[in-house]
Amino acid sequence: MSAPRRTSARGFTLIEVLVSVFLMAVLSALAFEALNYVRRSREVTQSVYARLGAVELTVHLLVNDFSQAAPRPIRDSVGTSTVPALLADSRTTNLASLTRTGWMNTAGAPRSTQQRVIWRLDGTRLLREHSTVLDGTLANAPVTREMINDVTAVRLRFLDSQRNWQESWPAASGPVGAPGSAQSVRPRAVEITLELKDLGRIVRLVEVPG
Repeated sequence: MSAPRRTSARGFTLIEVLVSVFLMAVLSALAFEALNYVRRSREVTQSVYARLGAVELTVHLLVNDFSQAAPRPIRDSVGTSTVPALLADSRTTNLASLTRTGWMNTAGAPRSTQQRVIWRLDGTRLLREHSTVLDGTLANAPVTREMINDVTAVRLRFLDSQRNWQESWPAASGPVGAPGSAQSVRPRAVEITLELKDLGRIVRLVEVPG
């Protein structure tokens, strides 16, 4: 009888091991880069959606505030003078201060459904303030909310009863009548222009009731 053949076990050579390690390293790098790209894309998408949502909310509140403007002047915080129902002066830090209706009161609190709102530009931040009471006092601090940032400019124009655009309100050529009438009068329309660093110019024309 012939002796059985011995089969020699053949392993991987060093070259084959190095090639395999190199290929795994390349595939791992490609997979990591793909996952990193997906992560960055998701972050950018979320940031863009958040930005667009903030801009949309800001424009919505601006339109709502001016479209619900009420002819209700208020007393100043010390109670010595009266502030017009709508006050806008480009020479001041406040873009506009106005009384608006439609302040929801779902809790049934003993308060007015009218609200005093102030829009102002703080550097590149557009802020909205509202008072917890209509006729404010020194003890009632306004609630401030930052709406959007990266704002380069905000411009408001007001259409008076003679259909002329005014840069401030009350207009210099206000109506003549009973005392306080100029403080209650509202424009026929308000043109709102926002200049944003990333989105450019946004313009809205709002019709004011009454």
